[in-house]
Amino acid sequence: MTDLPILGAQLSVLDLDRHRDWLFEKNRDLELPEFCLPDILADPEPFVDKARAKLDGWQGRLGIHGPFPGFELNTTDREMRAVVQKRLDQALGVCERLGATQMVIHSPYDHWDSCNLDNAPRDRSKSIGAILDTLSPALDRAEDQGVEMVLENIRDTDPALRRAVIEAADSPALRLSVDTGHAHWAHVVCDAPPADRFLTDAGGALAHVHLQDSDGYADRHWPLGRGNICWFGLFEALDRVGGRPRLIVEINDFDRVEESARHLEALGLAQ
Repeated sequence: MTDLPILGAQLSVLDLDRHRDWLFEKNRDLELPEFCLPDILADPEPFVDKARAKLDGWQGRLGIHGPFPGFELNTTDREMRAVVQKRLDQALGVCERLGATQMVIHSPYDHWDSCNLDNAPRDRSKSIGAILDTLSPALDRAEDQGVEMVLENIRDTDPALRRAVIEAADSPALRLSVDTGHAHWAHVVCDAPPADRFLTDAGGALAHVHLQDSDGYADRHWPLGRGNICWFGLFEALDRVGGRPRLIVEINDFDRVEESARHLEALGLAQ
């Protein structure tokens, strides 16, 4: 049991008290979701103060979910890009005040891109350039703060597209995240590779995994064990990848986080 990976979770600041013992017993990794919202980013201090108080004495790795509503990282509109950069900077300010060392950001890629980015010789490089132009100020600040931004698959059907962005950035501040439910949806609905291949494609750039269950039809964020994701295959892939990616249970019902962890523990996959 002691050699098995230790699970963390996404929990709101308001849910930390209910899961305090579970979180503190193994100093589990934690991701706070509130700071993806523009209204909270405009006035984050009440949430920052509550989180700091509730996590006093905890020694796990802390991350936040960064902003994403209303924009894509590959925007070429300069005025829109300035708004995106402002949101990312606000979120990195939250990381600084919390001592968070990781921030989830969303991939802009989808099935259309997988089929159309080779229509012209430079379309792939233009796409990567647009993302990195948007991220450039945030990457500089994240490097200075020691924060990893992790690029999560959302509607992605080709994991190599995100990997190419990380390789082009060549920065310790930009690495990869895989969401198991998103990858499972892409596999079932869009004929993408199965979720374990998203993990192995990420390889050494993998720093973060969202663990959620699904039937493959929609983005369910069900408790682990309720859907039909093959957890044995996923954890075999994680073992091949190695490293210490943060394994974050990300389900809609925070009350069932510990139940989800027990499911993987019963399978002999994690603790």
